[in-house]
Amino acid sequence: MSLETKESSIEEIDNGKAYAENVERGQITTTDIESSLSEPHREYLLQHHGMLDLDPIPSPSGADPYNWPTWKKLINLILVAFHASISTITASSITPAYKDIAIDLGVSLQRASYLTSLQIAILGGGPFIWKPLSHRFGRRPIFLLSLILSAVCNVGCAKSPTYASMAACRALTALFISPAAAIGSAVVAETFFKRDRAKYMGVWTLMITVGVPIGPLVFGFVAYRVGYRWIYWVLAITNGRRGSALNPEISVPFPPTNRPQFPNMDGVHPSLFMAKHMNVLFPSIIYAMIFLFGSVLITVEVPQLLQEKFELNTEQLGLQFLGVIIGSVLGEQIGGSLSDFWMNSRARRIQRKPEPEFRLWLSYPGILLAIAGIIVFLVCTEQAPEGHWVVDPIVGTAVAAFGNQIVTTVMITYAVDCCPQDPGNVGVFITFVRQTWAFIGPFWLPDMFENVGVAASSGITTALMAVFSLIFAVLLHVFGKKWRPGIE
Repeated sequence: MSLETKESSIEEIDNGKAYAENVERGQITTTDIESSLSEPHREYLLQHHGMLDLDPIPSPSGADPYNWPTWKKLINLILVAFHASISTITASSITPAYKDIAIDLGVSLQRASYLTSLQIAILGGGPFIWKPLSHRFGRRPIFLLSLILSAVCNVGCAKSPTYASMAACRALTALFISPAAAIGSAVVAETFFKRDRAKYMGVWTLMITVGVPIGPLVFGFVAYRVGYRWIYWVLAITNGRRGSALNPEISVPFPPTNRPQFPNMDGVHPSLFMAKHMNVLFPSIIYAMIFLFGSVLITVEVPQLLQEKFELNTEQLGLQFLGVIIGSVLGEQIGGSLSDFWMNSRARRIQRKPEPEFRLWLSYPGILLAIAGIIVFLVCTEQAPEGHWVVDPIVGTAVAAFGNQIVTTVMITYAVDCCPQDPGNVGVFITFVRQTWAFIGPFWLPDMFENVGVAASSGITTALMAVFSLIFAVLLHVFGKKWRPGIE
């Protein structure tokens, strides 16, 4: 690279997007960046971080989230992650109460389950609306609006006299609760340095994942003790309390610079355009397939597969999701902290930043464990005697959830690593792909179990995960560097 080109690249450091693109392309190095910093800038970074070897290089301002104290970053992350978990908790909360809802509203058990499927779909599309709004007005106002309006809609669910009115209120609730489930990736990427990205990205992804089983675990007790409509009242109360808990000093992470003027649809289309980047499209497909079987299949189908077979009430049914929670928490230790250790150790050995594809090695055990867990769950469910509860299917759900969480964190972190200049659009696109596939699944999974058999269906799930997750992961590993934006 010529001296003129290098100097031109260094001059663009203050532009976050140009900085990220140039670093990823290898056009500027850490040494180039450090040497270009002004003396006050260098002193500021040394005073706040004790080093200049930072990726990315923050601005010399206390308003820059990279310069926040760790406690403030963590509180902000916890608030956003909890908000994100509420979106999946809301969707799955009525799972153990399908039978009660069906009886109360005069619909079939399958149709009652569509109240969850409906929210799954909207959770995938909602961020396309909220992403440009968050850029225009800031994230804290959107998060507050999200909580307030979702609380109102949960009250509507609690008071709904018919299936149609409840479905409408559930749809609006999903729309208003969806922002944190997608744009949380941007909060992580624009707050924590790359060396810790997987660990803190894992906090956000874990809260989304465990929200799915926590919903039925907690609200199974609520439905059994005081009736399923109290599920909605509790959710409304939770939304209201979380809204009042948001601290303006903590929850305004990003200054309103360079925001597109709304209504400018440029805020929507870039998320869809992420499909042209194989480093985002392939991780989205890999993750979506594993999420469908390692999370959605278990959550939506457990009531229909286990409730009648084991004669479980709503409280007992909720307890069947403990395996998913345990597996997810354990899996995050590999997908998050170990993933960062894996990359940082590699960097020390080779004395330079490792390629993002090196992180993908950890995805293979995750995919294989998800496949094995689903096989155990389906086979043991069919072989279990009628009316006699056995733990074997729950062990299978734990193993599947363990693998699912590894894949979740590794794939989302990898995609953000490949497109660090636009983590928000990466998160929106991945969420859209995941939720779309998750929405379709519950419509064909019951037919598969009925026509093929529960145990035999494990062959179909294995084939789909092997092709669209395992093989796609190998292709991504081999060609990922060539596919990365700006890499020839």
